[in-house]
Amino acid sequence: MSILMNTLREKFPPLRDQWRNLVKEHGDKEISKVLLRQAFGGMRGVKSVICDTSEVPPDQGLIIRGIPLKELTDKLPEEIYYLLLTGDLPSGDALDDIKAEFKNRAGVPDYVWKVLEAMPADSHPMAMFNTGILVMEGESKFRKKYEEGMTKDEYWVYTLEDALDILAKLPELAAGVYRMRFNKGDRIAPDPSLDWGANYVHMLGLGDPDGNFTKLMRLYLVLHSDHEGGNVSAFSAATVNSALSDLYYSLSAGLNGLAGPLHGLANQECLRWVIEVIEKFGGVPTAEELEKFAWDTLNSGQVIPGYGHAVLRVVDPRFTAFLGFGKEYCSDDDVFKTVALVFDVVPKVLRQIKKIKDPWPNVDAGSGALLYHFGLREFPYYTVLFSVSRALGITAQAVVARAMGYPITRPKSIPTRKAMELAGVA
Repeated sequence: MSILMNTLREKFPPLRDQWRNLVKEHGDKEISKVLLRQAFGGMRGVKSVICDTSEVPPDQGLIIRGIPLKELTDKLPEEIYYLLLTGDLPSGDALDDIKAEFKNRAGVPDYVWKVLEAMPADSHPMAMFNTGILVMEGESKFRKKYEEGMTKDEYWVYTLEDALDILAKLPELAAGVYRMRFNKGDRIAPDPSLDWGANYVHMLGLGDPDGNFTKLMRLYLVLHSDHEGGNVSAFSAATVNSALSDLYYSLSAGLNGLAGPLHGLANQECLRWVIEVIEKFGGVPTAEELEKFAWDTLNSGQVIPGYGHAVLRVVDPRFTAFLGFGKEYCSDDDVFKTVALVFDVVPKVLRQIKKIKDPWPNVDAGSGALLYHFGLREFPYYTVLFSVSRALGITAQAVVARAMGYPITRPKSIPTRKAMELAGVA
């Protein structure tokens, strides 16, 4: 049995007892109230979800298992996954163990490629990627064990089995989709000597002579891995998984939400806007030119993509990490220089607009520019990259939820007529 599995067998029982006792003794404690504007506004700000893997305080940004993101930017994705699941960073042996798990479970079945090859040639990369995950549902160990009969205390064990099986295959699936969809040639076989992020770069086949693209990929996969439980992809996946649908079903459901333009597509829009700036000015603009262009964008009724966040009220620490990477590895790139200039200029503009609560950049403001620099320029594919990373958080949340024995998600809804009666306007 793996180090990870043994560790979780020790950690989960007392945690499960803790939350059960908390609910039993303090279940009537109010943690939030719901206003009509929140009910009609997508439940924004309503505290009603438990998520132990990460949190996003508005004045700090992402914290994973109590550790601020800025302290994790040098870690491998495998280390972050262990942290998400256990609450601790892995020892050397534990890290080797989880790397071995991914290597031993790797290998996308041939039938998946046949299904993807049968899809229309112009299929969206996200549709192909999510189809690949769902097609593998027959591999689910959770579903097979559930049909045979297992106790509730075993749910997390086989959810973890599915999680490790899926994650081991995602870089190969994602890279294969890239090469197939964008006519890059034959698929590239995984290299068992490489870590999760390095193998992904290897199978994309874009080249990485100095190893910097691999460094970016590791960072990217860490930064996008988790963002508490209320975002569309995490919440959708958790809702589906709460019905005991296995991770093949629930992960693909969550990633379908990630494909939406209000969630995972933002980095594409940010990069398009930056490139538009460069094309308009024939290169990197001056600060004065950029300020005028920003005002022109806003006055035309458009937004400046990548600025503002539903939760944060500070610079997104994920953007800060990408900005630091860019300054170190591609500071002469015009696209990156423009991103850095936007960071200097745009917040000053947005702070002059009273209704804007958060004038600061989010993660999407910088990630696309770095991918573009390293030759990954097919914008529709960017969400697949996001998905590979976010699968770490989604699957970890599912394992924890099944270990704690969380029930099916079932909020209560009311009709507009009832809301009007409550407001006294019916």
